[in-house]
Amino acid sequence: MDAPFEWEEETKVVDPKVYADAAKQGIVTCLAFGTKIPKKWANKDGTVFGGIKVEEWDGFHDMILIDELHRNGSLGVGQGLFGGLQIGCPPIYHFGSQELQDRVLPEILSGQKRVCLAITEPEAGSDVKNLSTEAVLSPDGKKFIVNGVKKWITNGIYSDYFTTAVRTSGKPGETKGISFLLIPNGEGVTRRRMQMSGQHCAGTTYLTFEDVEVPVENLIGEKDQGFKMIMNNFRHERLMIAIVAQRLARVAIEDSLAYAARRKVFGKRLIDSEVIRNKFAHMARVTEAQQAWLESIIYASDRLPHDVANARLGGTTALLKAHTSITLELVAREAVQVLGGIGHTKGGQGERVERIRRDVKGVAIPGGSEEIMLDNGIKQEIRLALGLGAKL
Repeated sequence: MDAPFEWEEETKVVDPKVYADAAKQGIVTCLAFGTKIPKKWANKDGTVFGGIKVEEWDGFHDMILIDELHRNGSLGVGQGLFGGLQIGCPPIYHFGSQELQDRVLPEILSGQKRVCLAITEPEAGSDVKNLSTEAVLSPDGKKFIVNGVKKWITNGIYSDYFTTAVRTSGKPGETKGISFLLIPNGEGVTRRRMQMSGQHCAGTTYLTFEDVEVPVENLIGEKDQGFKMIMNNFRHERLMIAIVAQRLARVAIEDSLAYAARRKVFGKRLIDSEVIRNKFAHMARVTEAQQAWLESIIYASDRLPHDVANARLGGTTALLKAHTSITLELVAREAVQVLGGIGHTKGGQGERVERIRRDVKGVAIPGGSEEIMLDNGIKQEIRLALGLGAKL
């Protein structure tokens, strides 16, 4: 039994030593910052993980690192290690005060503390503006009192900090009045691990905040302006999900193709059947095409200022995110069909494909469901075209 299978299906948690080692090697730092790493967080010789000069680290390095971490075919293991970090840390360094960054980033990047993103609520998933977790400023103005619940929070059960979207004014349904708070795990915070159909290592959590006191210094960015920060955070999250979905599709093709090349049925190998080859042709064409789309977005993102990239690439990134999960669902289904019974059995030759099939919805729903992504994506593209002078 290999380690990813044992962690995901047996212990349902990744060995903590792996995260500690990743921090020592600098992997945590690279994933926390994504496509651009501030020089102050580089090694003493000015390099980051892999011996790469910090100023040379870009979106393609980020893509390769995320891709390689999921080559084992386990979405749960990858998410269990770094899922919360990759989406919970960016708001801190993009919008947090220097004091807040200096206080919490060293312990996060060193692996001493872990962080996750807490936005989704039972009644507010893709509809972020409908969130109702409330943060009220205390009479002395020194702290926020937080009450509410968060659901489906990746890594919540492991985390020491929660980068949390709260309502500081207005009412559910309004974009204005949402703020970001960095809430430490402590008194008034209750965590309950949720039982999911897949991604067991991700530590998906139901969070409850009951009169949690949070220092005003833990406010991330401007009060009541958190919705813009959430939208800012989404683009890289969706790109990350697309990278993972692409790798999982490749793993499913790899395992099913290897099986088809050695499995004999009715006197010939499966791969010698025209019907089976046709399945692989369709799996390959969609997977290879979206690789080009993915890399084109990364290339453009690396060459545009951050705000411009968000404005111009947000729509196409949303569409890509939806496309990769739709592709993964197709590939996972066809791979299981090729494998037959072993593709529907935990463990053994088909274990990775069986797990990927269960994890499809783990990329289709988080970061915005397919339906929302398709609609938002095309709306953003139309808005961009009109803004650039198109006549529609």
